[in-house]
Amino acid sequence: MNMSPLKVGQEFLVTIKRIGINGEGIGYYKKQAVFIPGTLVGEEVVATCTRVAGGYAEAELVRVKKKSRHRCQPACEVYGQCGGCQLQHMTYPEQLRIKRDAIWQAVERYTNLDPEELDIRPTMGMDNPYNYRNRAQMPVGYDEDGVMVGFYSMNSRELVNVTDCEVQYEEINKVVNHAVDLLDDYKVFAYAPKTKKGTARHIVVRRGYRTGEIQVTFVLANKDFKKMYSLALDLMKYCPEVKSVYVNYNSDDTHEIFGPDMIKVAGEDFITDRLGKFKFNLSPRAFYQLNPEQTVKLYNQVKYAASLTGTEKVVDAYCGVGTIGQWVADQASEVRGVDITRAAIIDAKANAKLNNIDNTYYAVGKAESIVPKWTNEGFKPDVVIVDPPRTGMGPELIEMLKRVQPKRIVYVSCNPSTLAKNLKELTKKYRVDYIQPIDMFPQTSHVEAVVRLTRMDKSEKVKKDSRR
Repeated sequence: MNMSPLKVGQEFLVTIKRIGINGEGIGYYKKQAVFIPGTLVGEEVVATCTRVAGGYAEAELVRVKKKSRHRCQPACEVYGQCGGCQLQHMTYPEQLRIKRDAIWQAVERYTNLDPEELDIRPTMGMDNPYNYRNRAQMPVGYDEDGVMVGFYSMNSRELVNVTDCEVQYEEINKVVNHAVDLLDDYKVFAYAPKTKKGTARHIVVRRGYRTGEIQVTFVLANKDFKKMYSLALDLMKYCPEVKSVYVNYNSDDTHEIFGPDMIKVAGEDFITDRLGKFKFNLSPRAFYQLNPEQTVKLYNQVKYAASLTGTEKVVDAYCGVGTIGQWVADQASEVRGVDITRAAIIDAKANAKLNNIDNTYYAVGKAESIVPKWTNEGFKPDVVIVDPPRTGMGPELIEMLKRVQPKRIVYVSCNPSTLAKNLKELTKKYRVDYIQPIDMFPQTSHVEAVVRLTRMDKSEKVKKDSRR
């Protein structure tokens, strides 16, 4: 039986008390939590209820009666329609504050730790929190003018036309717009999932942070590539910074962007980029951080947290293409990386060779299986670096860490909730030295964090247990 004080379609007045993990404002109407995107703490707003479920409600902002001093004019013309950003209506200093607060709230909710007693540091932000993304993957569709690209609106499959994304590199926007014009000129029609007619599904563009080299991949629903060679040459003529053009074939009805077949149609096999002193070759599938400027800060924080002296053995779990492990390798005795994706391990080995790093070793598999084998063979890690997906570490990996007991764990998190849930288990044997939030994606609700955990000695553990 629905006992909610709100009904769908009802208009109501509410004051926003806090910001949720997805960037929406949270108010309480007759003690029921209501989630309202586009609102700020302290604002008094009129909203319309759009959904009631499970003891909470969702609503759409109608108007702001009392504005927060942290409200600002969004830079993007389609902000609020496009689902890519959630915080453009909020001043940047306030964005940094609420991202730290998201970690605070998660620790308070999911652990037995007192966030007041933790060293949760101010969020590391950017000087310019716009035009930072080095990669765009944009669905292709139609509007009244023909072929267009954009992003899906929040919680829907409605495509919003975006010609100038404020968080992407300006050069990427230029190349995307040229690519769209060429699809139109060559009559490469947009794919329609409902009718399964048309060809072009996505345009994926990546730009090197330091080199400026650009790689373009057209994702097509069928293998009619006849026009693509000429189209690619035209694109490279109009945009000389484009050094590599690929076509990918994906005929499946899936949320995955790329299909299995990746074919180079013009230019180089890869583009190159530099981060710090490191050089990376980037193929269309290669994982690479989306905000290189903040990535340098993130990796330096990992290196600082690892506190290496040159003698330590390091495990880089979830190593991907090896970037984090190789970043710290000059201060370690040996770095061993493990990842379940074979292609990533191949790239990691190639990156180590490219950068003349000779103290790394890589294996394909799950860290919870591979690391105990290494330990039994005499390789006992002093430091373990984990950079899990948004789902966090699984229980098997946590149990493995508690058994192997490295001196330090450096946890790189992209989700405060799963970080906190993992910390609840890890802090049975480790203390949290500090949490450093880092803003990798300004204007969005996402926040990364680097956490240093140190293994407790017996006296610390006894003292901790006695307080329970």
